[in-house]
Amino acid sequence: MYNGEYGEGKAEAMEILVSLGKIYEAEKMIPITSAQVSGVSYKTIGDAGLDFVVDLGTKADVMLETMLNPAGVDIDNWEELGFSEEFTSKQIDIINGYESIGVMSTCTCTPYLIGNTPMLNEHVAWSESSAVCYVNSVIGARTNREGGPSALLAAIVGRTPYYGNHIPENRLADIIFNVEYDFSNEAEIGALGYFVGQIVNDKKPYFKLNSNPGRNNLKTLGAALASSGAVSLYHVENVTPEAQYVKNNDSFKELETITVTENDILNTMNSLSSTDKIPDLVCLGCPHASISEIQKVAQLLKGKKLVKDLWICTSNAIKSVAIQCGYAEIIESAGGKLVADTCMVVAPVEELNYEIIGVNSAKAANYVPNMGGLDVVYDTVENLIDMITK
Repeated sequence: MYNGEYGEGKAEAMEILVSLGKIYEAEKMIPITSAQVSGVSYKTIGDAGLDFVVDLGTKADVMLETMLNPAGVDIDNWEELGFSEEFTSKQIDIINGYESIGVMSTCTCTPYLIGNTPMLNEHVAWSESSAVCYVNSVIGARTNREGGPSALLAAIVGRTPYYGNHIPENRLADIIFNVEYDFSNEAEIGALGYFVGQIVNDKKPYFKLNSNPGRNNLKTLGAALASSGAVSLYHVENVTPEAQYVKNNDSFKELETITVTENDILNTMNSLSSTDKIPDLVCLGCPHASISEIQKVAQLLKGKKLVKDLWICTSNAIKSVAIQCGYAEIIESAGGKLVADTCMVVAPVEELNYEIIGVNSAKAANYVPNMGGLDVVYDTVENLIDMITK
C-alpha cells in the first residue's frame, strides 16, 4: 500500500499514517477491526471539511466497519426542528461523501451501543473523545484518541501505528482517586469526571468508588473526563476489565492518591451551570442516550405535558428500538422529541432562538457555552424535566 500497489488513495493514507507513527516512535503498523470518525457536522468542519471528504471519495474506500460521529442535524426531521435548508443540504453532502467510500451513514458517539462493539484487547481507531474513553476503559479494547482524519485514513488501510494506548504498559494508571461519596444520579458522576479531568489532563486516573456506577454512568464519567481534560482511558476498581491488572503492577504502589469529597462534587455541579433560570430547551443524550435512559425519560413524562422543548438525542438505531418499545409515543405525547444522529454540541442550536439549554451532561455543559454562546443549566434528568412540565 505504501508503495502504491493498491492505488493512489491507499498510498496517500499509508504515507500519512507512517509519518504519524514516526512522530510517536511507533515500531510498526498493526491491523485494526473498526474505526469511528469524528469531524462530521458541517458546523465543525465547514466547507474545507466537505471538500476533503468529497476529494477523498474519488481515491479510496474503507476496508472495515466504519461509523461516523453525530452530524449537525437530524436528517429526517431537520425542518420540524427548525434547522435551515442551506445547512442541512451541506450536511447531507458530507454524509453522502463518507458513504461513497463505504462508511456507514449512522452518525453516533455511542457506536458500541449499536453493534460496533470491539472485544477485549482488540485494536481499533476511534476519534470521538467519549467513545474513545468508553471503548478503552469499559470494554478494554485499544485505541488512541485519534483525530477524525487519522481514524478515516486508518479505516482506508485497515491499520494504525502501534503507539500510545495500543501498548499494554502504556495503559497503566497514573494517579489514584479515592472518592468519598455515594453517587445517586448521573449529574453527580459527571461532576466527578469533570473535576478529575481538570486535574489529570491526559493522564490515566484510577478510581476507588463505593459501588459499581453502572454502564450508563460509566459512559457519562468518561465523557466528562475527556471534555475537561484529555483522558482517553480510566480504571475503576473491581469494575473495569483492566483494573486488576493495573492494581497488580508494581508501579501502582508508588502512585499519588487524591481524595475526592462531597464538597468537590457539589461545587463542581454548581460551577457547570451558567444561570439559574428555567431553560428554553432541555437536551438529554450527550453521549447519545441508551435505550434504558430513554425508558427512564418516558417513565418521568408519563401523564405529563411539557411547557418547554425537550430533545433526547440518540442514534437512529436506538430511536427505532424506542419506537418499538412504545417509549417514543409517550415522549412525543408529552411534547418531547427523539432527535436522531445529532446532538446539542454539534448542531447549530444557537440559530434556533434558544437562549438557555438544560443538560444533565457535564460534557454538554462544558461545550454548549463555548461552541454556541448559550447559557446552560446543569442538573439531573429528574429535576430538568420537573422544570419544564406541568
